[in-house]
Amino acid sequence: MHFLVVEDDFFCRSILVNILNEHGRCDVAVNGSEASLAFASSLEQGTSYDVVFLDIMLPDKDGQTLLKEFRAAEKEHGVRAGMGVPIIMTTALDDRGNILQAFSSQCEGYIVKPVDEDKVAEKLRELRKI
Repeated sequence: MHFLVVEDDFFCRSILVNILNEHGRCDVAVNGSEASLAFASSLEQGTSYDVVFLDIMLPDKDGQTLLKEFRAAEKEHGVRAGMGVPIIMTTALDDRGNILQAFSSQCEGYIVKPVDEDKVAEKLRELRKI
């Protein structure tokens, strides 16, 4: 499998990449600009990611905005709603507002940090990716 990990915190990013390396390879973006470029590039090349893990609090563009942009980019490429790349939010924000906003913008999962192997494996099983 091919994952995109969007995470600015080195420690959190390292943990997530180490967990996911057991299931495939990871591309990493440390800010919103890199994430936008990586996601757009994958669509242009026809090599969409299998799963995106997306932090909400990023230095230049928040994950909620990126989620909407990713879904809009998919739509522009003819991907129907509900058929896009599964996106799992990985964040310290566990308030109802952020959770509802993420799901209304079509994320498939929401993991509250700290991220661990059990949480990631559970989400991947729910997506039938492992």
